[in-house]
Amino acid sequence: MCRHLAYLGPPAPLSGLLFDPPHSLAHQSWAPRDMRGGGTINADGFGVGWYPAPGAEPVRYRRATPLWSDATLPGIAASVDAGAVLAAVRSATVGMPVVETAAAPFSGGRFLFSHNGVVQGWPDAVAKLAATVPPADLLVLDAPTDAAFLWALVRDRLRRGAGPAEAVAEVIAEVEAAAPGSRLNVLLTDGSTIVATTVGHALSVRSRDGHVLVASEPLDDDPAWRAVPDRSLLVATPDRLDLGEA
Repeated sequence: MCRHLAYLGPPAPLSGLLFDPPHSLAHQSWAPRDMRGGGTINADGFGVGWYPAPGAEPVRYRRATPLWSDATLPGIAASVDAGAVLAAVRSATVGMPVVETAAAPFSGGRFLFSHNGVVQGWPDAVAKLAATVPPADLLVLDAPTDAAFLWALVRDRLRRGAGPAEAVAEVIAEVEAAAPGSRLNVLLTDGSTIVATTVGHALSVRSRDGHVLVASEPLDDDPAWRAVPDRSLLVATPDRLDLGEA
């Protein structure tokens, strides 16, 4: 299972999420605490996306290699400050490609998206859902993976006018109905709001001092971390948390 996180708040170095905490995303890439659903490490690529300024479209840095092996990222992370970030490390599902474009975050316009989990019965189980997506979107998927397909479904709904939380909730419900037993833990942000789901895996949130941090696993032992219940839809801003059913 992959690991991901999203941050909104005052601009801060990317290293404060990726490398500095005792259980940072880099640490989770080789020593995750909770790999339910299979796998032992998250070594099949990584990605980090950040917003260089409020209202700007995000910048991404993705690789197909383990995060711990990248000699360039630590310097970038220490020198780049951002007030909105989405990052992930990947544990590829058997049979899916290990390529840079398969690593989250996926992007479109102002949005960044990540999926932690697996669509059961891929791809046959969701073939009918694929027919609802414009063919051009399917032709330009970042990679032939369940995560990239989920992003295509969410992006299509966003383009048709759905709000971020509505788009995510619709896709989760439709995919779960088509592929029961799937693990559908996603993160979506537009740089001002985070939408997250917990369907089959853990998620924690820390909100204080004008920032919010959502992560598959807490980055440290700060008592402010709260576990998000399974089957939840979380909508978060730096000063507000809303929980509903996924």
